[in-house]
Amino acid sequence: MKLVLKTATALALSAAIPAGAFAEEAWFPYAAEEVTPAFSADGEVKAVTYEALSSAEKAWNICVSFPHMKDAYWLGVDYGVVQEAKRLGVNLNIVEAGGYTELNRQISQIEDCVAAGAQAVVLGAISYEGLNNLISELKSEGIPVVDTINGVSSPDIAAKSLVSFYTMGYETGRYLAEKHPAGSEPVKVGWFPGPAGAGWVEAANSGFLAAVEGSAVTVLEPRYGDTGKETQLKLVEDVLQANPNVRYLAGTAVTAEAAQGLIRERGLQGKVDLLAFYMTPGVYTGIERGFILAAPADSMVVQGRIAVDQAVRILEGKDYIKHVGPKIFVVDPENIGDVERTNILPLEGFSPVFSVSN
Repeated sequence: MKLVLKTATALALSAAIPAGAFAEEAWFPYAAEEVTPAFSADGEVKAVTYEALSSAEKAWNICVSFPHMKDAYWLGVDYGVVQEAKRLGVNLNIVEAGGYTELNRQISQIEDCVAAGAQAVVLGAISYEGLNNLISELKSEGIPVVDTINGVSSPDIAAKSLVSFYTMGYETGRYLAEKHPAGSEPVKVGWFPGPAGAGWVEAANSGFLAAVEGSAVTVLEPRYGDTGKETQLKLVEDVLQANPNVRYLAGTAVTAEAAQGLIRERGLQGKVDLLAFYMTPGVYTGIERGFILAAPADSMVVQGRIAVDQAVRILEGKDYIKHVGPKIFVVDPENIGDVERTNILPLEGFSPVFSVSN
């Protein structure tokens, strides 16, 4: 049966899904956006309602590869893929490479995963282009690859479950530009986009810079670095040291989380404000407590869920959306109480899970 996406029809179809699918794990229908043509950088974006399968036909073996598990963002994606695998009844083998410098390790982990019997791969890529040869090889072997979160340039992927990090960066920059429009008093912002070369980082950087162009916001030279807390904290310290009149620090969620304590220690609250261009539990709590101004939510948990659902649909020869991601929205103190937390963040107390057996 063809997957129906338009909101009214999709909501009507939800009544036909078994009631069990809407028990504790009911996360769909979910507001999303489809890109057409699929995999294009500048394709048309249209609103859709995502509907997941009620269950898999068999316990497929799926390999999930993450860049690392060093921050709560990837813990959220882990939560999403694990919960969806349990709900659908499929097996997962989850590997993490240890950081954005470990491209070769990610490649070898995936190769080992496939050699052990994986029938599909869900890939959170370390590099935008560095896994393209492997993806081509997997396609030739009949192993579909679902590109999630970070993005790759390979045309040989089977699907994308991700949002536009250009839009994430843009929404963050737009927030500042609206506070400081052209003609108002100039302000300086330290900008920490993440590890250089990663597709999501370059996209967020472009979006952020485009959004503040023409405003009273001056962006200092971007400080790139791995999303480990120590690395980001050192970059923040360097910027504060070199630019004592900086008004904002904006960047990765790890940047904002790490900088909170430093800002308090130095008595800079209200003088240096923090923004993140994606959501984590630490950022969420920071917004609740008034330590972080705002952050767009990309519903990383749902991105992980969709990726697993796409993989199962592909393996079962069912209709699927090739290029889709949850609708982005900005979370701030005004709306944070209305957000369904477990769609955008892992369950509180969730620890990393590396395998699911059904």
